[in-house]
Amino acid sequence: MSENVIVRFCPSPTGPIHIGSVRTGLFVWLFARQNDGRFILRIEDTDKKREIEGGVQIIKDTLEAVRLDWDEFALQSERKDLHRQYGQKLYEKGLAYADDVAPEEVEQWRMDAQTKEKPFLYRDYITEDRIVPWEYGKNSLRLKSNPKTYNWHDEVRGDLSAGPETIDDLVLIKADGLATYNFCHIVDDHDMGITHIFRADEFISSTPKYLNIYEALEIDHPKFVTLAPIMAENGKKKLGKRDGAKDVLEYIQDGILVEGLLNFLALLGWNPGKGNNQEIFTVDELIKEFSIEGIGRSGANYDTKRLEWINGHHIRMKNIDELYELSEKFWPETSKNSTDDYKKEVLGLIQERLKFLKEIPELTNFFFEEPKLKKEELLNIKNLEQDFAKELLKSTIEELERSDFTPEDIQTMLNNLLVKHETKPGILFALIRNAVSGAKVTPPLAETMSVLGKKSTLLRLKNSISLL
Repeated sequence: MSENVIVRFCPSPTGPIHIGSVRTGLFVWLFARQNDGRFILRIEDTDKKREIEGGVQIIKDTLEAVRLDWDEFALQSERKDLHRQYGQKLYEKGLAYADDVAPEEVEQWRMDAQTKEKPFLYRDYITEDRIVPWEYGKNSLRLKSNPKTYNWHDEVRGDLSAGPETIDDLVLIKADGLATYNFCHIVDDHDMGITHIFRADEFISSTPKYLNIYEALEIDHPKFVTLAPIMAENGKKKLGKRDGAKDVLEYIQDGILVEGLLNFLALLGWNPGKGNNQEIFTVDELIKEFSIEGIGRSGANYDTKRLEWINGHHIRMKNIDELYELSEKFWPETSKNSTDDYKKEVLGLIQERLKFLKEIPELTNFFFEEPKLKKEELLNIKNLEQDFAKELLKSTIEELERSDFTPEDIQTMLNNLLVKHETKPGILFALIRNAVSGAKVTPPLAETMSVLGKKSTLLRLKNSISLL
């Protein structure tokens, strides 16, 4: 791309960042990094009534957690002098005004429009006799709109248009001296040299109003890149908290790897195209492959199982030392006295089946403490009688006492036991698995027993006989 790309991500400090917002931030960041451009984090904090304490830090912490680094940081509220200057220019040119209309009167106008079954437009009700001098910080400043048809191009949606009925006299600067989003984002984008605006599809309906402001200010607008929404898993509505979406930091706390989460988010509304069916991407590959042309027009369904599948791939792509470092805070309390080497062995066994790191305690606890089994749990195997179970366990102990406890030697002895007792793996192996782990599912049995060690394995088998 020949132009110098400058893009921005502009969340509001109103609470935890929704996964859809981070998806937008990811697309913006990928585009910037691909084009050696600038990625600006600009906090939209001019609506002080909605801002929560610590909201700005939540945004920073979230982006840092998912490694979306920014080149410049700005608080929109700290740019209010610039917004005032632009508002003053419009006021002096007769393109903006203040009035003495009270909020209660505006509500009456709304109700009147509703009664007449027509959209409420402020410009239909304001009259010249209600215009008063604008006093910054005391009353609000409104755009004196120019209703007309607008045509514009969106990089994803193509050519769009809207008629004059969509244009209205928007508030530019509120009575508290802070600009509205409708005004300040336009001023700041122009001042910062923003080249592309990545935005959610709900902003399409507001675009004519924005174009009216661009025209009044006599400035060009950046390129619009509209993103389709992320839909709930059933595809019938936009994704919300009730549909399984969480605060982005919760995904990290659950043990979703950053690479897995970004890979998953990138594929919610984008694909590499050109016959490329690749689904697993490193971050470097996403930077290389991302393109605006690959952004889809229709909503993408959120899919928890796909997230887990993608994350599982990224877990398996890690070498054991990297994965062990990432897993540090996920180990069960029972592992605290175990060595790093032993835990790495255990981690190597479960790496193939891990979908997220929070599963580690459930999958590994039996490696660190003997399971507390009841007789019914031990014998919960179809067609297995108690006496035969005791016989199998005693025979298994006799065989394993001669073993060097390598996985290969253990597997050979287990196979010999199948032949000797004319039984099936579904009986013998399930019984041994119950006895040594108490878990329905484990890594391969021979490898599991080898890591547990000879002493621990034999002790558990003997205790199971005592249980019977």
